[in-house]
Amino acid sequence: MTGMGAVRPGVFPTLLYADARAAIRQLTEALGFTELSVYETEDGTVLHAELTQGNGAVMVGSRGRGGVFDTAMREAGPAGVYVVVDDVDAHHERALAHGVEILAPPADQDYGARDYLARDAEGNIWSFGTYAPEIGG
Repeated sequence: MTGMGAVRPGVFPTLLYADARAAIRQLTEALGFTELSVYETEDGTVLHAELTQGNGAVMVGSRGRGGVFDTAMREAGPAGVYVVVDDVDAHHERALAHGVEILAPPADQDYGARDYLARDAEGNIWSFGTYAPEIGG
């Protein structure tokens, strides 16, 4: 992400999946992420992928491909990731239309945000909402 107006996030949640290609498909088609880059082996194993949503990004890879990170993540459980979206209800409708498991429907929160909670096909928890604290500056 370079050039005029490009944003370089400082934190990247990184998730490993048994079927990273299916995870990328669900995240892009059902949950509105955009595929920035995908690096695969010749047999199609996803070594590393970057998916964007707004001015943030997540990194995705395949479990069981070896290496220090894969070994360290072997026993890791599901992760929870919060993603800021402008229209929570439209985002929720898209997720529903693609069969995403919804854990909590869109709701207004006491702190002024609106959000909902979903689980992806491999158990990671995704919160999508309007809460967006400002950092830095």
